Amino acid sequence: MLINGVPGDYVSIHDRGLLYGDGVFRTLRVSAGKILCWPRHFRKLQQDCAAIKLPCPEAALLSDELQQLVKQQPEGVAKIVITRGLGARGYAPAESAVPTRILSITPFTPYPDEFHTQGIRLRVCDLRLAHQPRLAGIKHLNRLENVLAASEWNDAGIAEGLMLDAAGNVIEGTRSNLFMLHGGELLTPDLSRCGVAGVQRERVIEWASAQGMPCRTGQFGLDELLAADEIFMVNSVIGLWPVRELQGHTWSQHPVARQIQEWLNHAPD
Repeated sequence: MLINGVPGDYVSIHDRGLLYGDGVFRTLRVSAGKILCWPRHFRKLQQDCAAIKLPCPEAALLSDELQQLVKQQPEGVAKIVITRGLGARGYAPAESAVPTRILSITPFTPYPDEFHTQGIRLRVCDLRLAHQPRLAGIKHLNRLENVLAASEWNDAGIAEGLMLDAAGNVIEGTRSNLFMLHGGELLTPDLSRCGVAGVQRERVIEWASAQGMPCRTGQFGLDELLAADEIFMVNSVIGLWPVRELQGHTWSQHPVARQIQEWLNHAPD
């Protein structure tokens, strides 16, 4: 782990990331010594920092520090955390605050093959996501909603939880983005009021555009999701998981998800 470029595993108790969740992060897959989709992740990091008025470290600096970690762990999961740095008591940030950057890498633990090949069981979480347009789409450090949602079950056979918003719209998984196929049209939830817009979500939308497949973001209820021809979840660590079971509904065929899965695994960043 590197903290501001120096090996270590401690931050100050006065760091605003710890005190208020005042910061952003990215989680990146490292394979064969390569940081996958690095330009996309950095662009998202820049956008998220700008959204909360947090200075973003330079790409070259972060890339160099990541490479130091990758040399030690060429197959793993890297994480970049940027906080607003040290601050005095109180919510208002100081104009002179210097951001803290925390970079780490951990070994990659493969998921069961059946999650990729046969699909996963998905459950609907009880917790509902609150609307906050100022933070929507951002991968900020305030992830308590996801933590509480992910704590709702302990059945190892259920790989992911589906999160709805307060209005009953499907939004995302606890750690993934959601897509569904309806009659040849690819649909994904609108994330303008809540949720996280991930890198793999961006890539899937680009795939649909390149294939000439209609792709639409919007507000979709659970009934519409259950009526879908296919459902799948994506993120930068899992790749793509088709959904085979949700709320007593099952799906055994995932032809479009298979195409996208193959493309995500082998397409250039």
